[in-house]
Amino acid sequence: MLGVSLIVFSLLSLLPGSAALAILGPGATNAQVAHLSQQLGLNQPFVERYLIWVGHAITGNLGTSLLTNQPVIAEIEQRLPVSFEIMVISYILSLGTAIPVAILAARRPRGIADSINRLFSTVALSVPGFVTALLLILVFSVKLGLLPTEGFVPLAHGLVPNVKSLILPSASVSVGLFANYSRILRSDMIDQLRNEDYVLTARAKGIGQWRILFLHVAKNSLFPLITVVGTNFGYLIGGVVVVENVFGLPGMGQLMQYSILNRDYTVVQGEVILIAVAVILMNLVTDLAYIFLDPRVRYGATGN
Repeated sequence: MLGVSLIVFSLLSLLPGSAALAILGPGATNAQVAHLSQQLGLNQPFVERYLIWVGHAITGNLGTSLLTNQPVIAEIEQRLPVSFEIMVISYILSLGTAIPVAILAARRPRGIADSINRLFSTVALSVPGFVTALLLILVFSVKLGLLPTEGFVPLAHGLVPNVKSLILPSASVSVGLFANYSRILRSDMIDQLRNEDYVLTARAKGIGQWRILFLHVAKNSLFPLITVVGTNFGYLIGGVVVVENVFGLPGMGQLMQYSILNRDYTVVQGEVILIAVAVILMNLVTDLAYIFLDPRVRYGATGN
């Protein structure tokens, strides 16, 4: 986290332009810009500004927005529910489709289902998220008129309108996740079907292929899938940042873009730190998930 904060603070300091000038507008005089820079502490040495910011951040104070004069935490709290909902729906869509598709593809490698899955996954991984978003808008909004192209309906106004306003952004993110998850899960399941002794034993007992896949192979293949889900969390956040701006959603991604364009350094730093914390916690949850899936996994445990 300290490394991330230092890198982001350094990059923001190297950006051309002045935050004071961005706040005052192009018509401001040099004296006005210099006075506001002094008020905001922007004319202090880099090391001093960084240490002051870190000291406040450790206590939970991420500073005040240079544009709105509101606490950064309050700015993020207003936008976080939108981004969080998109991430949850994206995980549900991607995992809910990737697992059954991977099982179906692994049952007959190089069969019709497997070939279609591999072709779709290759295309999905090759297409940027914003292009996927535009294609989904073209099909489901422009051509079919089923879903809105922009705007957000809060959950308080009803579950169906809320999900309807977020389904296209979430689908745009989940397409790439689905492709990655299905490929990883399919490859691991095929490898286990071919090389693991417990599969040969199950077949010798007369257990059918579908039962072997669902009851044994799929469960053991969750380990690499969980690892990929944890490590792809950063990709998920990046996808959310993109689609929020495409669909005009008032989430953290839109706030990030607005803050960068207007040199609101404190908001950008606060958002990046919270994202870093989320990624670290996600990796921790991924490690702990191994223990729940397989009690034999104990870090530091000794065996007889």
